[in-house]
Amino acid sequence: MGKPTGFMEFKRLSEASLPAGKRLKNYKEFIQHLSDEQAARQGARCMDCGIPFCSSGCPVNNIIPDWNDLVYRGNWKQAIEVLHSTNNFPEVTGRICPAPCEAACTLNINDDAVGIKSIEHAIIDKAGENGWVLPQPPARKTGRKVAVVGSGPAGLACAQQLARAGHDVTVFEKNSRIGGLMRYGIPDFKLDKRLIDWRMAQIEVEGVKFRPGVLVTGSTMPQGVTNDATKTIAADKLVKEFDAVVLAGGAEHPRDLPVPGRDLDGVHFALEFLIPQNKEVAGEGRNPISAKNKNVVVIGGGDTGSDCVGTSNRHGAASVTQFELLPQPPQKENGSLTWPYWPMKLRTSSSHEEGCSRDWSVATKEFIGKQGKLEALKVIRLEWKDGRMAEIPGSEFIVKADLALFAMGFVSPVGGVIDAFGVDKDARGNAKASTDGEGCYRTNVDKVFAAGDMRRGQSLVVWAIREGRQCAREVDAFLMGSSVLPR
Repeated sequence: MGKPTGFMEFKRLSEASLPAGKRLKNYKEFIQHLSDEQAARQGARCMDCGIPFCSSGCPVNNIIPDWNDLVYRGNWKQAIEVLHSTNNFPEVTGRICPAPCEAACTLNINDDAVGIKSIEHAIIDKAGENGWVLPQPPARKTGRKVAVVGSGPAGLACAQQLARAGHDVTVFEKNSRIGGLMRYGIPDFKLDKRLIDWRMAQIEVEGVKFRPGVLVTGSTMPQGVTNDATKTIAADKLVKEFDAVVLAGGAEHPRDLPVPGRDLDGVHFALEFLIPQNKEVAGEGRNPISAKNKNVVVIGGGDTGSDCVGTSNRHGAASVTQFELLPQPPQKENGSLTWPYWPMKLRTSSSHEEGCSRDWSVATKEFIGKQGKLEALKVIRLEWKDGRMAEIPGSEFIVKADLALFAMGFVSPVGGVIDAFGVDKDARGNAKASTDGEGCYRTNVDKVFAAGDMRRGQSLVVWAIREGRQCAREVDAFLMGSSVLPR
């Protein structure tokens, strides 16, 4: 694959990006894809390793060695065909996926992994620029109707696959625009929303109908969840009018922190800050929460926390501090011990590089304020022994804060949609549906399937795409007796 000696001749090359001083002035993407020559050299680093662990490390099982080789040889049009054969939205994963494929790369055992994500980014951008991403309408229609509830990556991937199989697919979305948390949760500087509109145009020509602003009745929106619905539709109406229904909403119920002072003005869930900001960038009104000239504390060290950091810096925050409950990970993983699995190591995002003070093993004890407004946090240091957390006596300290953002993950889907259909839940509050044996992705309710975060809980976009594709195959087989869709 690639050049047999490429991994010895060429070093890994990271994608170029605009300096922080320039990119903080707007919400535009700042990562620049590789040039043709650079991508070819990175493709040349792909080893003829016999067993492509990268493909098994990738949730959608991208055929990575093949498109690495094609890019190396300059066969870009064939490369996008191979990439699209497993991944409906490489323009998204090529930008925001954490790249578990690279963790599984054989070269990663004792060297820098092949830059798989950067090559994927280059392939889809080149395909878009050259007009190679074209609609694939079905050769024939089946006459079967499928409703998909939720327009995130799972819902859209499922809808596109089912439409290509010839079914009439309608996507219902509670918000005013299609895209789910791809549109509303991910900042524009990481994912330009024109890419969602671009892909939607393709999917519409393939036959999918979109119904934004429609809420399936029974839904209850907890604090921190967006809902622009202007219309409602009953769950039993969908079951009656469609031959199959797929529940593909997100896991939007945020984890709370019920400590003293929680109700102070200035304490918010991350999505209460991020969603209005995305709407403001799209010209849909002002973000009511501003970080300008404020001391911001972000509680939680994952991707959502990083997005809060980057957005706060673009607001012009006076300072940004991020706390994490867990200990600080090592700078470098032990490859021989962790490979090919996702390693626990310190990861510094582009948002952190723009300005952020980070601290680990810290728990918040109290929010302190005056006249109902947040002024500080009382926190305490933790120690971890045998996997258990304990507070260190006398280690409390005060951190000045005008704005605190909870980015501690999401505990479950919004329960109302699941309840409206009468679907059983698992122990975590997700829609209960197995992915093993017969009846994959089927719930206890006849004709109702579940996929993505609504089924598996909070996860990655690439996992949502996988589940949407697999669920589409199961729905197709349910409707037609068999399926030729890829799994």
